[in-house]
Amino acid sequence: MHNWPIKILTYLILLFGPQVQAQSPDDIVAAEKGTTSEGGRAASWYFDQHQRLAGAIDGLKPQTPGKVDAYILVVGLDRDPVFQTESEETAAVLQRRYGAEGRTLTLITGSETGYAQGSPANIQIALAAIAKKMDLAEDVLILYTTSHGAPKIGIVYQDGRKGSGTIAPRRMRNILSDVGIKRRVIVISACYSGEFMPFLADDDSIVITAASATRSSFGCAPGNDWTFFGDALVNHGLRTSKSLPAAASEAAALIDQWEKRFEFVSSQPQISIGTASHIWLSEIEKNIPEKPTEKTGTPAIKSEGMAELEAEIAAKNRRAKAK
Repeated sequence: MHNWPIKILTYLILLFGPQVQAQSPDDIVAAEKGTTSEGGRAASWYFDQHQRLAGAIDGLKPQTPGKVDAYILVVGLDRDPVFQTESEETAAVLQRRYGAEGRTLTLITGSETGYAQGSPANIQIALAAIAKKMDLAEDVLILYTTSHGAPKIGIVYQDGRKGSGTIAPRRMRNILSDVGIKRRVIVISACYSGEFMPFLADDDSIVITAASATRSSFGCAPGNDWTFFGDALVNHGLRTSKSLPAAASEAAALIDQWEKRFEFVSSQPQISIGTASHIWLSEIEKNIPEKPTEKTGTPAIKSEGMAELEAEIAAKNRRAKAK
């Protein structure tokens, strides 16, 4: 039940595929950039981070000869609690789904529970380490990042006043190219994340973003357990035995329902399915557990802020009808 015909893949690409637009010179320059600043960190913090990351990397299992293994990297790049909880649960869901015990790394900005920092520098180190463990011709990287995003500059790293930075689209592509990882699923949960599509989508990749290059995504309030995108894709879709394209398709439809309910401008989630990706995707999805796991956390549309907004919309509609 995890295989699908090429016609379905083509349909999904047409329906949810990347909105690739012409890149202006300014856009191209911005896409190449990436910055990181760690202000006033104590030496002990750097040493602790070194130990955390080194320990996590040392625990990675080598690949299995003759088998397509999935290596997973989940990164929360902002210290707001919503990104921390989404990262932790996403790592658990993906690890179970793809049988990646011992092949999963989780980086979380501002974590007090032992995770290494979700920073641009640590992402590069983690990807290089995973590339060394993988068979680059055989295995698959699954990279999930969750954070805020901004037009032109990409995804944002923010640890209060102590750390800040960005990873721009071309920079992300260059990092992956430098370490030689070609077979990959890249999921970016952030506003304006569709900007990554022209730089990451290719025949051997699956790329899924929470929004188009010109739209915001929703649900990233600090008190939430999930963003809209994370809740729809991970908490709903990937807990089941649905194929990844089917889960992404249903997530996009669910997000559209939620956004209409709260009168938001559509975020337009994007998906690109490389023409050669079915070769390895069918392999890593062979053994997805049939039994779904229970959803966790407060649904993105049931948070306190969403309840208040829904009450305001209902009151507005009542006033409109009364006129």
